[in-house]
Amino acid sequence: MKKTLALLALTAALAAPMAAQAHRAWLAPTSTVLSGNDAWVGFDAGMSNVVFQPDHAAMRLSGLEIIAPDGSRIEARNSAQGRYRSMFDIELKQEGTYRVANVVEGFMATYEQGGERKRFRGSEAEFATGIPADATNVQPVRTFTRTETFVTLGNPNETALAATGKGLELVPVSHPNDAAEGEASSFKLLLNGQPAADVEVTIAREGLRYRSNPEEITAKTAADGTFTVTWAASGLHWIGASVRTPGANGQPGTNASYNGTIEVLP
Repeated sequence: MKKTLALLALTAALAAPMAAQAHRAWLAPTSTVLSGNDAWVGFDAGMSNVVFQPDHAAMRLSGLEIIAPDGSRIEARNSAQGRYRSMFDIELKQEGTYRVANVVEGFMATYEQGGERKRFRGSEAEFATGIPADATNVQPVRTFTRTETFVTLGNPNETALAATGKGLELVPVSHPNDAAEGEASSFKLLLNGQPAADVEVTIAREGLRYRSNPEEITAKTAADGTFTVTWAASGLHWIGASVRTPGANGQPGTNASYNGTIEVLP
């Protein structure tokens, strides 16, 4: 009994730093590399302290975009939302690489009125009439969140991997479905289509529920937005980054975040 209590206390102590972090958004596919002429892949989507462990909230999939290997968009199938995770399937009918992303754009502002700090949330079009005329110290911000993963049927291709030029995006230099244990993969971060330099990137491996060591690593992007990861172990890996830029000359600031899932094969 004493050993059990001690183990529980140790687990709680180790989990405390993780709980202090913001909840991380993630997409977890059942498979990322498949063969044949037709296949199905299932996905869980959630937000949690521990990546890929549904323990906080389901992700709303209002911005779900599935890009097929030829650049067309396909629809999710069998969608459902539970308490801790959302779920859906996609059918892979084309050979090549699919990009599966939930992209959320928003607009917010803080301002002062009558000595009180207040907040506006809505669309950018509503912003001009959404705050009082006597508001002061107005600080508008555009928000972008991209949560995505990649799956390949048969031979990989790169059509679906093209950048959109909006928000914080990961552009693979190495193909995302070629990641392998003991090898290195390179990626590039873009912010609104331009290289995102000097950005800290966090890489977290699945399975923290069953180990005490978080095994997280960090990298920093170079001047051209690139960074390289050497994969120490196989399994699903979460890649997270965020960028905040202040507004200037009457233009809104930007809060952009990226959450990607890469499966590393043995």
